[in-house]
Amino acid sequence: MVDFFKSKRNRRITPDGEPLEDVGGGGGFGFSSPLKIAIPAIIAVILIFVILTSSLKIVEAGNRGVLLKFGAVDTSVSLSEGLHFVLPFRDSIVPMEVRTQKIVESTTSASKDLQNVATEVALNYRINPDTVPILYKEIGLDYSNRVIVPTIQESVKQVTARYNAEELITKRDQVKAEIEQQIEARLTPYNIVMDTISITDFQFSDQFVQAVEAKVQAEQRALQAQNELRRIQIEAQQTEARALGEQKANIASAEGQRQANILRAQGESAAIQTIETQLNNSTTYLNWLQAQKWDGKLPLVTGSIGGSDGAAGGGNSLGAIPFINIPTGSPTSSSSSSNTSSSIPPFETSFNSTG
Repeated sequence: MVDFFKSKRNRRITPDGEPLEDVGGGGGFGFSSPLKIAIPAIIAVILIFVILTSSLKIVEAGNRGVLLKFGAVDTSVSLSEGLHFVLPFRDSIVPMEVRTQKIVESTTSASKDLQNVATEVALNYRINPDTVPILYKEIGLDYSNRVIVPTIQESVKQVTARYNAEELITKRDQVKAEIEQQIEARLTPYNIVMDTISITDFQFSDQFVQAVEAKVQAEQRALQAQNELRRIQIEAQQTEARALGEQKANIASAEGQRQANILRAQGESAAIQTIETQLNNSTTYLNWLQAQKWDGKLPLVTGSIGGSDGAAGGGNSLGAIPFINIPTGSPTSSSSSSNTSSSIPPFETSFNSTG
């Protein structure tokens, strides 16, 4: 039928209805000979391009390729970054990211003392590049929701149930270490490597928060009272030490005064003894003392030393002006009586007696 219409379209006739011969030489649709060659060539080029495009696959940076052969996973190879040749229409590549990724998960659990605890955990993880095909075959691309999220939920609940609500705050590092151990033990069989985990937040009930605040305020007041008591004790100790110091200073001052008086008395006693010794040996000091006390005026009345007849003193008697009377000589001396005292003048004046 198609050939019939083609022949009807390309056939030429004369006005009288006689058919004419086809002079185009194109046959078919009337295409020329070069066009008949170009069309198959273009089609061949297109087919080659499609085949080459299907044979060349690129694995982007930070990814590994999972090779599928007719949909079956080839677990023997993990395609690295770059260009790879595959068989078209048979092989395909599924990229999987092997860079460090982050997932944040919130968990509500109960502590050891049955307090509700809302925990927010941030996990940094990555896929083992060498076991990417196994992970894809066993779990698939949605491994995060299938494995990681349940692991975080269960690990956090198990660990928080071992501690009181207060210990979750005071022993945060220990709680974090135990959660890390739990998560790492659960993810390792799936060829998922845990890098770090961070507990970004702990949220407790309002009643517990109020109780903690009340406890902290009570402890602060108790600490303030202790500090005040310590301050009073220190001030009392300072006052006592100050009074004790003043007492010791007064005692030391009195002791010093007493020692000074003793030394002064000893000095005076020694001086008296020295004077007494000197007086017993010589009257020079008494003469000097009398001279110091004399006012420079001569007495109007003089007395004679010796008897009234002047026999003891000879023809001329010596006049003496008494100032002080002190005992002279030794009490045991044989040359003078025991109750005799003489007046020693500061100087002696000799004059002739006229009587």
